[in-house]
Amino acid sequence: MKILIIGAGGTGGVLGAYMAKAGNDITLIARGRHLAAMKEKGLLLERSHGENILINPVKACTMNDYHETPDVILVCVKYYGIEECIEFIRRVAGKETLVVPILNVYGTGRIMQERLPGITCLDGCMYVFGMIKEPGVISQPQRILRVFFGYRINQEHHLEDKARAFEKVLQDAEIDGHYTEHIERDALQKFSFVSPMGAAGLFFNAQSQDFQSEGEIRDFFKGMIAEVQAIGVAMGLEFKKDLVEIGLKLVDSYGPGGTTSMQRDVAAGGQSEFAGLVDTVVELGKTYDVPVPLYSKVSQWGKEKGIK
Repeated sequence: MKILIIGAGGTGGVLGAYMAKAGNDITLIARGRHLAAMKEKGLLLERSHGENILINPVKACTMNDYHETPDVILVCVKYYGIEECIEFIRRVAGKETLVVPILNVYGTGRIMQERLPGITCLDGCMYVFGMIKEPGVISQPQRILRVFFGYRINQEHHLEDKARAFEKVLQDAEIDGHYTEHIERDALQKFSFVSPMGAAGLFFNAQSQDFQSEGEIRDFFKGMIAEVQAIGVAMGLEFKKDLVEIGLKLVDSYGPGGTTSMQRDVAAGGQSEFAGLVDTVVELGKTYDVPVPLYSKVSQWGKEKGIK
């Protein structure tokens, strides 16, 4: 199976390293110093829970230099990079190509599908803690590595055999991968953690340990999760467990000093996923007539601060 991963950072780089180590045909789309370093000395994944993984040589190139037709495309970029990915996928994907977006923002697959008629775009989400440590080096300081993907409600199950085969590819690569019949529920459950964590972390300029003790930040975080959960219920989704409890368990497992990618992007003065992680919830609240006062507060604050 020929797998193309768009994005070689803390999501795509981690997945690519695991799957390449297992012997799969993996190509990473990257750019700049990160791409140059990988071409020179390979891709190094530093793990706190096992031996490091070095893929050398590694198949990596820019979008312009890729001219194959892959079996599976994993989209592992920031939400603001979706437009460029859509144009690229339109060029390289075939009718037998399965596209799996794995982004922080809920509903990305549906958005991509509308723009890519004739190509099968699923939805997906991922639990991982990874980041580019330096060009050519990805850090994975925690063991968690779970991927969920599947067809949306009422979506035609075209290429389902390939989706199931890809699940096995993930599992054989020691990735906790799941082809799920409930991706909208599973993706919103993941979103109910990453969105409040990013939004509250940015709003309070908080680190992971600030969420772990009782007080304003933890209460705000719990309240934002509850707002997302209420939207899910209004959508008709049935969650097996309380999302607030799940979110608290996750954040309490983090080591000290952790920040989110949105915090780091805003601090660097560049684009961030604020619109996808915050404003999306405000819009969903309006659509499903669910009050989201905490998200509305952060959204308004972001507009006043000029956060992109």
